[in-house]
Amino acid sequence: MKHLTIALLCVGVAMTTVPTPTLAGTGVIERACRQSNRTAANPSLCRCIQKVANKSLSHSERRKVSKWFSDPHRAQEVRQSDNRSDERLWLKYKAFGQQAQKTCG
Repeated sequence: MKHLTIALLCVGVAMTTVPTPTLAGTGVIERACRQSNRTAANPSLCRCIQKVANKSLSHSERRKVSKWFSDPHRAQEVRQSDNRSDERLWLKYKAFGQQAQKTCG
């Protein structure tokens, strides 16, 4: 669980790096996870997290959520927002995290 949490938190940090050609076919979350330079973020775990994200979040939601990791304040704003669409996104994000922990270990 700790390794998965670390990998998920690293996703946004890695979003600021330039993708390498070998990762061109991967999803935004898997690519960011792999580029996070964390020992817990191994290719298998990153692939698993991406697969869960693909099933749990839309493309635009994955892009939005990935930015939260590099700017946690944005996540707080969404979490505390009274906007219904923000509330729905936050609930989907929480469900994604729980499913990723359950599925990916």
